This record gives sequence, structure tokens and C-alpha cells, in this order.
Amino acid sequence: MGGETAHEGRGVRIEDGDYVLPVDKPEGPTSHDVVAAARRALGTRKVGHTGTLDPFASGLLLLCVGRATRVAEYLSALDKRYEAVARLGVETDTLDLHGDVVSGTDDLTGVTPPAVAAALSALSGVLDQVPPQFSAKKVAGEAMHRRARRGEHVELPPVRVTVHEIELLELALPDVRFAVRCSSGTYVRALARDLGSALGVGAHLTALRRTAVGRFHVSDAVPLDRLVDPESVARARIDPVSALAHLRGIDVDARAAERLRHGQRLRIGPSAEAGGGEAAGARAEPGEPVAVAHAGALLAIAELDDGVLRPRKVFGP
Repeated sequence: MGGETAHEGRGVRIEDGDYVLPVDKPEGPTSHDVVAAARRALGTRKVGHTGTLDPFASGLLLLCVGRATRVAEYLSALDKRYEAVARLGVETDTLDLHGDVVSGTDDLTGVTPPAVAAALSALSGVLDQVPPQFSAKKVAGEAMHRRARRGEHVELPPVRVTVHEIELLELALPDVRFAVRCSSGTYVRALARDLGSALGVGAHLTALRRTAVGRFHVSDAVPLDRLVDPESVARARIDPVSALAHLRGIDVDARAAERLRHGQRLRIGPSAEAGGGEAAGARAEPGEPVAVAHAGALLAIAELDDGVLRPRKVFGP
């Protein structure tokens, strides 16, 4: 379409007020507490997170600031990495250290390193995982943890999750330290429960740290208490185009950008259709999100089908 072309390539430009901010959450505060602290420190109400961490857990929490809150759904589905400690011989109702003990045993004589490694290995792959009773999962519009605290027990259907990797790091009875890379929606507390069940002794989680979300690592995150330091925030923040580098990416010129800003569809050439992101070299599947950039800034999230870009979310100048 005369001049309305798209081409490969990703610029990087951080827009003031619109960015993704990796934060290292300490143990104690909730994810909502972190969001509230960020709103105060950054001076904006437009802050959201991309995946809840339990209060007892620490580690990487991706915050979306400003208009970047509209890309949160494309980050929340990324795989997660954790390091965790499960205590064998004690089961709790919450599956973590803050719950009430429901059963226990002192006999761990059959728990050997090979037995633990085998039990962990059996938890890898595609699993039908039963969520914890104490969880944020909603049933009939209400979070399960609220119903569980009222003494209600709901038979929860299993959820299909994927454990890509799980590794024994240390066995110091009664504690098992392990690392896991899993799909979004996987409960590591439930992995500890199922580990204890496989070993016949029960278990609960005593420590959990999220070390990575997709390609983002906690080592690059700003500590929660440094959110008030503009230089720390500036070093850690990620522009939306870079944050969405896992999606197919297309750059468009000024005329094409103007059409997309007005919500109009855009036909592009085959070279652009094969460009950018982890999906480079493959045609887009119908409905697959595409990150569209202009002059280094995120312009839109669109769908690419048969060479036609259909904008779904447009970010104005």
C-alpha cells in the first residue's frame, strides 16, 4: 500500500512514564503492597503487576507503569523460575509455613537422595495439578483462600500445567531445596505437597524465591526499598518494545503508523511477516499477538493474519 510498509527491526526508546519495572519483592509484603508502594514512590496510580507472589515468597515481580499496564497480559503468561525449600514430614492446610499442621511424621528413614530425585523427576512434564485450597483461584467469583478461612472445602478440578525443569539442589533432612522452571499458573506449594505425598511423608513449602520471569532475571530488578531512588528505577526499567521481545515484532513507517493509530487494518509484505521476536521465520498463527513499533516506541498490539495487521490495542503518541 504505497509507502505503508513494515520492516524487521526493534528500536529501543524508554518513554517517560510508560515502562515495565522489575522489582525484587522481599518476604512479607503482598504483591498488592508492592504495587501500592510503587504508586507512592513513582507518583502515579497507573501501576499493575503481572503475576502474584505469596507474602512469604520473595523475588521477581514485573510491574507495568503508565500505558504499559495494557501489556501486562502478554507478560503474565511467561514461564517462571523459582528456588524453593520443602520441609518433609509435616503437612499444613495452606501448604506453606504459615498454615496449621494437619499431619506429620518423624520417620524419614526411607527418604534418600535417589528417592527424592526420582520423586522430583516424576513431577516434570505436563501435569494435572490440583490447586491449593488456600489460593487466589476464584470459585463462584470468590477467592478460594477466603472460603478456606471460613472452613469451606471445595473440590477443585485439576489444572493442566507444565513443569519444564525441576532439579534437586540440596537434601538436608527434613528440608529439600529444589529449582523449577514452570508454566504460568503452576503452584510450587502444590509441587511440595505432591513431593511429600510421593515420598509418603507429607511436606509443605517453607521458602520460595522467584528468580526469573521469561528472560527477565531478579538480578536486574530494583529492590523494593530503592523505588524512591530515581537512578535505581531508571537503570532497571524496560521500555515496552523490549519487554515484549518474546512476541513477533514488526516496525512500521510513519504513514502505516498513522493508519494503525486510527484503528485501521494494514496490509504488509511477506518480509515483515517473517520478522522479529522468537517466532522469526514462521508465519503468524491467527490470533497471535504482534508487537508493532514505530520509531522505536510501541505503537500497538495487533493480530497478523494472511498479511493483514488488525490492531487490537493502540498506544497513542
